[in-house]
Amino acid sequence: MSKVIINSYQDFEQYVGKEIGVSDYLKITQERINKFAEATLDYQWIHVDEKRAKEESPFKSTIAHGYLMVSILPYLWDQIIEVNNIKMLINYGIEKLKFNQPVIAGNEVRLNVKLASLVNLRGIAKAELKVVLEIKDSSKSALEETVIFLYHFNN
Repeated sequence: MSKVIINSYQDFEQYVGKEIGVSDYLKITQERINKFAEATLDYQWIHVDEKRAKEESPFKSTIAHGYLMVSILPYLWDQIIEVNNIKMLINYGIEKLKFNQPVIAGNEVRLNVKLASLVNLRGIAKAELKVVLEIKDSSKSALEETVIFLYHFNN
């Protein structure tokens, strides 16, 4: 898979209303879940207690933190696109975040991105990206949201 290359606002503009791309799959291991629990101090048993989850959880396994899934989006986004000629990139916000289905330890996920809108704010490109985090071999996605980035292009 080759990355989409963006060098200017005009390059971005051609993708408005279109899919930009899809990342590779990333396996969500128990080790990754445990490290996220450690980093965020969220040790809820549904995430880290494999034995209890196997016995008591309706999923019969631990599940990834929802915010772990949100936090891997920049990594997966970087597989899809390369934006050049910028001074700075700002993560402006997230809208309409919806967790559709838990990601079970061992699942693989990938990112599918569409450019919903692009606005020129006095030389700053405000990109609204409709993202879907897909779970391999599942018809239902892990999450959907609109991510907003501000790309400060060089003149």
